Order: sequence, then C-alpha cells, then structure tokens
Amino acid sequence: MLLENRTAVVYGGGGRVGGAVARGFAREGARVYVAGRSVETLEPVVEEITKAGGSASAAVVDALDEDAVEQLVASMVGETGSLDVSFDAVSHGDVHGAPLLEMPLDDFAGSISTAVRAQFVTTREAARHMAERGSGVILSITATTARMAIPNVGGTWVTFDAMESQCRQWAKELGPLGVRVLWLRTTGLPEALHADRFPDYVGRRPEGLSKDELMAWLLQPTALNRLTTLADVGIAAAFAASDAAAAMTGCCVNLTCGSVLE
Repeated sequence: MLLENRTAVVYGGGGRVGGAVARGFAREGARVYVAGRSVETLEPVVEEITKAGGSASAAVVDALDEDAVEQLVASMVGETGSLDVSFDAVSHGDVHGAPLLEMPLDDFAGSISTAVRAQFVTTREAARHMAERGSGVILSITATTARMAIPNVGGTWVTFDAMESQCRQWAKELGPLGVRVLWLRTTGLPEALHADRFPDYVGRRPEGLSKDELMAWLLQPTALNRLTTLADVGIAAAFAASDAAAAMTGCCVNLTCGSVLE
C-alpha cells in the first residue's frame, strides 16, 4: 500500500472533498486524523473508514486557530511518532452570483482571508514537525477557477490563485528540508454540490441555473467530456502523498479533465 505506516491529517475531513481524501489515504494504509470543527460531521467518515478496515480518528479543531492546530499536531506526533501528510480541504465560505461591481467587500474578501489563513496555519505547523524529520508532504485543493476567467464567482478566483501561489512559496522554502508541497486542481465536483439551483455564471439570468444546466456548462471546456469525481480526488491525493510522487513538488496534480491544459 502506498501510505502504509504513515500518519495523515485531513482538515475539513467531515466535508465531501475532505472525506474522499481521508478515505483515499486510509485505503492506502495511512492512519488518518479526520479534522474539523464539528464531531457530528467527522464521525460518519471515521466510522466508514474503520468499518472498511482502515485506521481513523476524529479530531475536533478550528483550522483558523493557531494554538488549536499546534496542540492537535503535537498530540498526533505524540501518539504516532510522526506526521507524514497534511491535507487542507477547509471550506472557504465563498459567495457567488453577483458581479464584482455589486459585491460587498466582505463577501469578496471573506473567502480569501479564510482560505489563506487556514492554509498557512495548517501548513506551517505541519512543516515545523516534518522539517525536523527531513520528510513529509503537504497538500491543498484548488479548482479550474484558479486559471480560468469565470464571471460572478466573487473572491473564489483570487482565493484559489492565492492558495496556489502560497504552495509554490512553501515548496521553494521546504524543498531543501525534505518536505514536498503540492495541490490538486479539479473541475467543479458534481458530488459535492448540495443545492438544486445555482447562481448564473453565463449571462445574468436572475433565475440562476439548474444542476443539469450547471453540469453542462462545466463540461464545455473539458477535453475528456467528463468532470472530476470524488474518487478521482481520493486516488490522486494518495498518489501525491506517496513515494511514487517523490520527484514532484511546487506543482499541481491536474485533475481538470483537460479544462486547463498545462
């Protein structure tokens, strides 16, 4: 197994994306700490992993709280002896559906502030322990919005761009210390969408888009005529965290189905 005898933490692990990553890590043999603010969302993921024969624990923590993250990482290292993989899947509270001309500053900047802070806090604490051992992998997740011009997405474009830039800087600084930094870039994830109707991204339609209309629009720029699945995310995360990707750092794992061609 790719991650046998490794310890991993997934922040935002109770969400659909974080849960997929946690399950992917566990399938490959990692001991997984499923971290998030609500034990009610964490426990189903932990239960599913353990029923499948994996190893997982719930860890209640606010990824924006520096002291809480420090305590969590110290606890994990105390229990297992190491922290090998850290994955940031924290939700950002993005606000969509209005052009920037009409958007309040707080709606635009809120997701940027949340994402950059959570990424920095969790990465720094993991890196401090990994650097001491001379090994480790730190991962985040972004989307095509980091590289494609999409209207009416508020701060999401800037958020993902900032996250990718932060990954590059961490990779440059941590590489000599034996720590790799990568991010997964996906299309929209149909399985992670909760609503029946969505803001209009295509032409100022007040009624918005149905889920089918949104999926059709997201498919248009893909080369493979498909969208990223949660299974894709879990598999790719496990690969990126493993020694099979030992030569990779400071770059994205491109899961955009050809929406973004590198």
